[in-house]
Amino acid sequence: MEDNRVTILNDSIKIISKLQLLSVFFEDEMIYKIYLRSQVIHQLFEHNQDLDINKLELFHLQFTASTIDLLKKIKQSNERQTSLMLDEIYLNKEMIERLDGSEFTEKTFAVDMQRQAGKINTSLRNLYMVLSEEKDTPPLSKNIRNFSNNYAGDFFHDVPRALLEQAITFDEAKVYRNPYAVIQRRLMGLLCKHEFRTTFVCGLKADEIVAEIYKFSEEESYYLFVPARNLFLLCDAALIANVDLNNTLSKKERIVQELQEKNDRLQAMVELKKKYMPVEIKKLLGDNCEKISDVNFLQNIENFDAQANILRSMLNTDFM
Repeated sequence: MEDNRVTILNDSIKIISKLQLLSVFFEDEMIYKIYLRSQVIHQLFEHNQDLDINKLELFHLQFTASTIDLLKKIKQSNERQTSLMLDEIYLNKEMIERLDGSEFTEKTFAVDMQRQAGKINTSLRNLYMVLSEEKDTPPLSKNIRNFSNNYAGDFFHDVPRALLEQAITFDEAKVYRNPYAVIQRRLMGLLCKHEFRTTFVCGLKADEIVAEIYKFSEEESYYLFVPARNLFLLCDAALIANVDLNNTLSKKERIVQELQEKNDRLQAMVELKKKYMPVEIKKLLGDNCEKISDVNFLQNIENFDAQANILRSMLNTDFM
């Protein structure tokens, strides 16, 4: 008989330990209260040999074991869902690492667009000298197309093809042309007036058409440069009216930013979902805690088969 008592008490300790671990995992006040109350009941039997030890075993069978099985099922369901979220976070991180390895970043773009503006101003000044003196010297700076080649894909803004095609259409009678470049006559006049001081504004692209937009430093006048054609033309401000000039992030950097924000949201959801407890389970745990906290609970333990059946039925549902 004493061996049976020792076995039941040892089994009770193991069951209560499992309940403690689950209360720590879920960080739920009601589970913790049930755990504490289960400890009190265990100690009551442990310190009072006159009590029927079989009632302790019955208590665990009816309440604690079923509660533990139910909480394990919820935990496994939560872990399956959080596992999918963690997989997505991992894949997003891999993508971020690949994109972060790009050679051309917002920082290099900011530096290179200033350099490009300097190259354009120098090239236009040289072009003016070549045209006016009828020389046969290449006026455009070396590697002047590299800027667009490097940055058009990620940093230039997409615009409707028809809009850009219209902007680069010109009247042959109104341009200067030599083997190296084509420039609008009126544009050359403005450049001379402003001493070839212009700044880079933004880049535009529509399919294979790429254009760089520049602005005169002292007035709201714009011109474009088409690297593939060495073409310089005045353009209307309406061409960039719908372009967000404050957004200097590359497409890759915008994707990285979006992926990082998504990962932050997913990580927050993981923390919440990992310990998520359905409302109906919270209510059931509250009812159980109230019952086992009743001073007459042990006297009536044989009459609580119905409550145990509720716990077992919850184990068989697909609410999770």
